[in-house]
Amino acid sequence: MQHAVGAPLPPPHGPGIGHVGRPYQAQHPGHPGTPPIPPPPAPGQAPPLQGPGQAPPPPAPGQGPPPPAPGQAPAPQAPGQAPQHGWSGTGPTPPAREAVGHTGHVQLPPGGPVPLPAPPAEPGTGGATLAVLLIGPAGAGKTTVAKLWAARRRVPTAHVSLDDVREWVCSGFADPQAGWNDHSEAQYRLARRTCGFAARNFLANGISCILDDAVFPDRPVVGLGGWKRHVGPGLLPVVLLPGLEIVLERNAARSGNRRLSDEEVARIHGRMAGWYGSGLPIIDNSTYDVETTARVLDDVLARSIASPPAW
Repeated sequence: MQHAVGAPLPPPHGPGIGHVGRPYQAQHPGHPGTPPIPPPPAPGQAPPLQGPGQAPPPPAPGQGPPPPAPGQAPAPQAPGQAPQHGWSGTGPTPPAREAVGHTGHVQLPPGGPVPLPAPPAEPGTGGATLAVLLIGPAGAGKTTVAKLWAARRRVPTAHVSLDDVREWVCSGFADPQAGWNDHSEAQYRLARRTCGFAARNFLANGISCILDDAVFPDRPVVGLGGWKRHVGPGLLPVVLLPGLEIVLERNAARSGNRRLSDEEVARIHGRMAGWYGSGLPIIDNSTYDVETTARVLDDVLARSIASPPAW
């Protein structure tokens, strides 16, 4: 299934905002419009004569207001206007200011495919910048463990849950509990691509990222291939797979659309067993609390950095 790729939005057509490229008179028929402002004079050329009531031409970009004529007092400043600090013509020429982007915002490096991180020089993942995918069935504790692991690291680390991103769609949300169809698959793929875009941009700016999703080993449409394509070859997958009784108990404590039927939980858990023998690291956190599971996850990731799993 093909999906549209995001592109910059066109300017809105709201009050005071006209269509791009159309003059004022074309947007407001019958209105004379504002008189055109003449362009600034070229270097060495005298300014054109001003007609009665005509505003003086604006200075060229980077050029200050014209100096007063000999014997003429400088123009007074309007109330509340900041004084001009341009060069007065005497003394050394001040250094030119650095060019600033037209928006004035901080330029961020663009995100690209995430490479494998360098092995840390200390126990655990240390200060390594890495992208992690935590896999597991509903009720495995993926989101809780991922949040704690991200919060306890001593370097900037973000957490993005695919379920949370899917629920950004408020009207028209395709709930998978209502059945898996083209609509729910399209929203899943869109959420996965959005997560991958976020992870790339976080890592491009020095922030690690851990994602969590219920990835099935026997279903390519929700498999690892899409995650690797959207994040990059440096993504480190880890499976969190406690026993069925633990998963059923945790699912019973849920509410809303996050709570599944016992039959659905058992079916998902059975399919997740296919990760055994896949080569991916698996953590059975049946007897671990959240703190212990996060610590074990950090140790597993350190081993994955030193010897990346083949997937």
